[in-house]
Amino acid sequence: MEWKNQYVEALVDRALREDIATGDTTTRLTVNPSLRATATILARQDMVVCGLGCTSAFLDRFASYDSGGASHYEVVSHPEIFDGVQVRNGQPLAVIRHHAQALLSCERVILNLLQHLSGIATLTRRYADAIRGTSARVLDTRKTIPGLRMLEKYAVVCGGGTNHRLDLSDGILIKNNHIALGGGIRRVLEKSLAARPSGKRVQIEVRSMEELNEALTAGAEAILLDNMTPEQVAACVQRIRSEDRWIPAEASGGIVLENIRAYAETGVDFISVGALTHSAPAADISMRIVAAE
Repeated sequence: MEWKNQYVEALVDRALREDIATGDTTTRLTVNPSLRATATILARQDMVVCGLGCTSAFLDRFASYDSGGASHYEVVSHPEIFDGVQVRNGQPLAVIRHHAQALLSCERVILNLLQHLSGIATLTRRYADAIRGTSARVLDTRKTIPGLRMLEKYAVVCGGGTNHRLDLSDGILIKNNHIALGGGIRRVLEKSLAARPSGKRVQIEVRSMEELNEALTAGAEAILLDNMTPEQVAACVQRIRSEDRWIPAEASGGIVLENIRAYAETGVDFISVGALTHSAPAADISMRIVAAE
């Protein structure tokens, strides 16, 4: 992940403006501006790390908010600690040496992003581990927090998942509302297949064997099996595999940790899980700050 880009800089700037606004009044009143300190970022649970690069991104940007932020700082982490690595409760993730005021002013925004991204990576790893040994892969969705999608999808990859569409231009996925408003399965497929951009596979959502048969007859190139039981998915996968062309099959809807293995064992290629990004609990991470010796 490249943390020095316009997207990250804009996100960091918004976070700092939101939290610091006109200044960190408490820190300014209580802490000597010349005091230097050491901050240790600690994992407070077993987790998958994601977002370590945001630490420098916030500290670099903080320099424009406060004159003390422009001073030299250092972020050090163990060579074996990087995004995507599983760590244990109590493990240090990074050590920062900087002015105490800068550390205190950036503490919450750094932890907010680290906890959110590490939470997504940790939950994704649980889903990926649950289907290990099968041919299925876990996909994310577009059910993301506005403005955070790129980083949230990065966290999914760090956890062992696979990214689906980044945005609406990134692939053709015909869903129920498209079908209802576009004249039915056959009609929307005909229009999409005739006018699709070069290299774009046409995927369509179906909710029954009847709809699946109609979609396959009309030339669907990928199938999304929505809100079906594992038994229904297995039957649909068998039907899809009877075609003389490869058609990737994806299952979605109502899939949780407790049943994802059953879906993976149907032979489906992909399993999309919105919870990876919209319901991942924040990882427990803390920052311990002490005066430098």
